[in-house]
Amino acid sequence: MTESNALYKRNFATAQESLDAISRLQDHDSYKLAFADTGFLMQDELRHVRLQLEYLKPQLVLDQHQINATIVVFGSARFLSPTQAEQQLVDVKQHYAASPDTPAAIHALAQAERDLKNSRYYAASQEFSRLVTSHSCQHPHCALTIISGGGPGIMEAANRGAMDANGKSIGLNIVLPKEQHPNPYITPEFCFQFHYFAIRKMHFLQRARALVAFPGGFGTLDELFETLTLIQTRKAERVPVILYDKAFWQRLINFEMLAEEGLISPQDLELIQYVDSPEQAWQVIYDFYQLGK
Repeated sequence: MTESNALYKRNFATAQESLDAISRLQDHDSYKLAFADTGFLMQDELRHVRLQLEYLKPQLVLDQHQINATIVVFGSARFLSPTQAEQQLVDVKQHYAASPDTPAAIHALAQAERDLKNSRYYAASQEFSRLVTSHSCQHPHCALTIISGGGPGIMEAANRGAMDANGKSIGLNIVLPKEQHPNPYITPEFCFQFHYFAIRKMHFLQRARALVAFPGGFGTLDELFETLTLIQTRKAERVPVILYDKAFWQRLINFEMLAEEGLISPQDLELIQYVDSPEQAWQVIYDFYQLGK
């Protein structure tokens, strides 16, 4: 027996032992293809690769479907549809009928009434998106595709309005402790999920031809001011930035005071337009791009 054969015999007494050893090697992380090795890809050193992949996936899909012009719709994820809000109010009244004057009942009733009042924003977002998508379906050469954050509230209403018009819409979800599930009205092939806010923001604005901001919280304000800053500094082309419900926005932010104090130029105020109906919002965009010509 040669020395090499003896060594082989000592290491693997049977053919089955040899096969078992090969199987263990193939199951080891080191044997995985690099692009299929999640543990490898999730290392800090591979963050730049993850950023690139997260950008490229939606980019390629949208390019393949020739989506090159979008309208971004932002607003609170907490707004309910009118139907949901009405039912919630009924449920609250029934639940606290026996003890209507307790602190819990008073708070719940006030919240339910507020949600019902604010549900008008849901309805407005839905109608605005329906108007946009109806026009786009009839005029595909100048189509504008609705894009939202993909979650509930105003985002859901926007995607829902596009579906009402038998059109397609985009949803850009983000992994969050809450609100991370996509709403059911997004077109399936355009339902994307992101880990990095920065890449998601790029996809919101890269094809944007307008931004419509309904009342919302930190996320809405973040997107609004980032868009205004990019336009103000000419890092992005000027597009209509539309604030829905003038009374709400003027109560929330005193843009005029910023100009009066010299913190922005008076011309910067022209970057913002206020509207109070879905029809007005669509008309601003329609006129800006002269879609009737």
